[in-house]
Amino acid sequence: MVSHYTPLPHGSNPLKRSIHDYVRSGFINLDKPANPSSHEVVAWIKRILRVEKTGHSGTLDPKVTGCLIVCIDRATRLVKSQQSAGKEYVGIVRLHNAIESEHQLARALECLTGALFQRPPLIAAVKRQLRVRTIYESKLIEYDPEKRLGIFWVSCEAGTYIRTLCVHLGLLLGVGGQMQELRRVRSGVLGEKDCMVTMHDVLDAQWQFDHNKDECYLRRVIYPLEKLLVSHKRIVMKDSAVNAICYGAKIMLPGVLRYEDGIEVNQDIVVITTKGEAICTAVALMTTAVISTCDHGVVAKIKRVIMERDTYPRKWGLGPKASQKKMMIQKGLLDKHGKPNGSTPVDWKESYVDYGYPVLNCYNPGLGIHSLTQSKKRDSSGSEVEATPTPLKAVDEIKKEKKKKKKDKKMKLAQEAAEGEGEATGEGEAEVSTVAEFELGAGGGGIH
Repeated sequence: MVSHYTPLPHGSNPLKRSIHDYVRSGFINLDKPANPSSHEVVAWIKRILRVEKTGHSGTLDPKVTGCLIVCIDRATRLVKSQQSAGKEYVGIVRLHNAIESEHQLARALECLTGALFQRPPLIAAVKRQLRVRTIYESKLIEYDPEKRLGIFWVSCEAGTYIRTLCVHLGLLLGVGGQMQELRRVRSGVLGEKDCMVTMHDVLDAQWQFDHNKDECYLRRVIYPLEKLLVSHKRIVMKDSAVNAICYGAKIMLPGVLRYEDGIEVNQDIVVITTKGEAICTAVALMTTAVISTCDHGVVAKIKRVIMERDTYPRKWGLGPKASQKKMMIQKGLLDKHGKPNGSTPVDWKESYVDYGYPVLNCYNPGLGIHSLTQSKKRDSSGSEVEATPTPLKAVDEIKKEKKKKKKDKKMKLAQEAAEGEGEATGEGEAEVSTVAEFELGAGGGGIH
């Protein structure tokens, strides 16, 4: 790992993207209105902004209001992580009968923390099976003994049913209870004080852009997807390694430019560019201490690629062997796939190792393929001995053989199934004829 790099004139700061890219890689912290469902609201935003895809951070019931993170186009790749993030709610519970004091309700609410069994309410559009959900924290804000209404705040795991929690609260107090009103005040890292906007704000911002070409309102309503990842530890990659990761390459240590302190193994991290753009989310395979002392190895395993391919230029395949291979393809010394043909020089066949081939164990002069490993077999005594080298088949022939075997297997299964049906039909006919003969015989006996 080195501390210097050559910046490339590609990509841009997330806040300075063109308005087209900015909208299609952003999200909206929406204040969901009461009555429409979450699905309807997301569909309306998709139609207003004229984008291809939208997704949200977790369903809210039609009557529930509050924080609904709506992801647009490229940001929809983060929807799953947002749906599983923790949530916070403020709700009103109505008790069916009077209780002794406010302190009794507060104490009952504190009891309902930790892992709880919940069954979704009848109104929920999911399978009603018992599940475990965790309540991290809860507290009573206010209680009105005359109306028997209590306002409470709760921090919980994703998928918790507050309606069920209110019913349990009533059962615990012995008076019965039900949820009167609910508002989500936080979803993941974003709360209702973090630039929350209404449906009207979104509509007005798009109208301003369409009629006055004023994009500043859209930029206030929509935020870059990177804002959803600010709580993650970061690893900064060199510009030359960015596109390779977008194509699925491993996150190797030589491509790392900077890293944050406190990274632990199996921790969710975000991999970013030098300009602050999110490349992908990943799971760390090294701690900060190991990264600082090593010079090679896989730093993290890709979890979800966020950046579009070819945003940055391709910087792989520029080594001496790759360059020589490209030149030979142009001259016709290799076929268009880079495989040996009749014109390929012998020294290339002998020296070049093709890592794209399956694990093989010798060099075949006819094909020019080298082995990567040596196969072994066990003799009768149990000791390992080297297998004798066998001539290698071309990859096309191997594929054809596999297809043929697969086809033969299917035909065999079909024949067996047909034979089984035939036997079953024969048995059925035999049974029917036997029954008919018996009935006929019995009938004849009756007549005589």
